[in-house]
Amino acid sequence: MTGSTAGIGRALAAALAGAGVTVGIVARDAGRGEATQRKIAATAGTEVRLFVADLSREADVRQLGAEVIDVFPRLDILVHSAAVFAQRRTVTSDGMETMFATNQLAPFLLTNLLRDHLIASAPARVLILTAPSTIRLNFDDLQGEGRFRALNAFGASKAAELLFTFELSRRLAGTGVSANAVHPGLARTNLMRQAPAPLRWATWLLSAPPERAAAAILPLALAPDYAGLTGRFFKGGREIEPPPYTRDPEIARRLWRVSTELTHLTEAPEVAS
Repeated sequence: MTGSTAGIGRALAAALAGAGVTVGIVARDAGRGEATQRKIAATAGTEVRLFVADLSREADVRQLGAEVIDVFPRLDILVHSAAVFAQRRTVTSDGMETMFATNQLAPFLLTNLLRDHLIASAPARVLILTAPSTIRLNFDDLQGEGRFRALNAFGASKAAELLFTFELSRRLAGTGVSANAVHPGLARTNLMRQAPAPLRWATWLLSAPPERAAAAILPLALAPDYAGLTGRFFKGGREIEPPPYTRDPEIARRLWRVSTELTHLTEAPEVAS
């Protein structure tokens, strides 16, 4: 799972390991990754594998996909928990706007790279942690080059994740691999540390410990009750309705095509019939 060295991602990785699952964690910083790996393994007493990758870089994501396939003979659960928020527009080494690259393009590319491995491991589950964003994508300026507003760009990346999840579910129909989005709610993490102070304080005061969010997500990854459910949006273990815009298949297919081009993906499966 990605985003495993802090916040909800770390708490969920620990919960999965505590349930006896062999966990692979992804860290951008090797030192933090090793510390997280040791802590989870010592507490849970199960195997924890560490992968080091900067998810904002296409080359790192491609290398990560190859390493996961090499290390794990089967892949039962893929969890995308990594996310970034940047107050100012920054670009990655690939020239992509950082939030769009990390929050949308990375899970899109990694999932597609692991698609056949997931299908071979079916039944398998893909969970994408996101939020019920109502921001509509500006396909003429996805990278925020014309006009950049941090909260709008972040919200757009979250809407993109929902569009991706539902399109992924359609494309995986009949394969035994489910794809669902999860709204973890407000949790005390460092995700919004660059946000304006009033927003940071309000968010922190209204937030719950990340362990509480992880406890609600864990059944979605493991419980038989959720087996076979796909193309859904969950919060607290219950299905919720996403913004109608994110259910539009035409917009989702357009985003899929653009994401395919931006990640140089040569094989992006068509919608299942």
